[in-house]
Amino acid sequence: MGKVEFNAEAFYAALDSQRQSKKLTWKQVAAESGVSASTLTRMAQGKRPDVDSLAALLDWSGLKAELFVQGGQKTQAESDPLAQITAYLRADRHLTPEGSAAIEAIVKAAYEKLRKDS
Repeated sequence: MGKVEFNAEAFYAALDSQRQSKKLTWKQVAAESGVSASTLTRMAQGKRPDVDSLAALLDWSGLKAELFVQGGQKTQAESDPLAQITAYLRADRHLTPEGSAAIEAIVKAAYEKLRKDS
């Protein structure tokens, strides 16, 4: 088994997709999840969350940690479809970070345009 790493950038991008789908600000995410706003700011700068913050954000978002462990087994998450798509695109070794971000932007725009508001 090779080196196993947590992809913090992909996790943050998926959180951002989940935040946007819920139409929340990062301050509201901090309040709802119990994670400090400064932790979310550090994550935006590429830092990894501590284990308690990670657990709280996974619980808040419905995302599964396995999606962000490179070298680990990937499973289907029960979260917002855009958050899942973001996670899968960012985990794809065949895409550059720029390429996955470009596809993500296209998918998000199309999804927002075509989805039914419930």
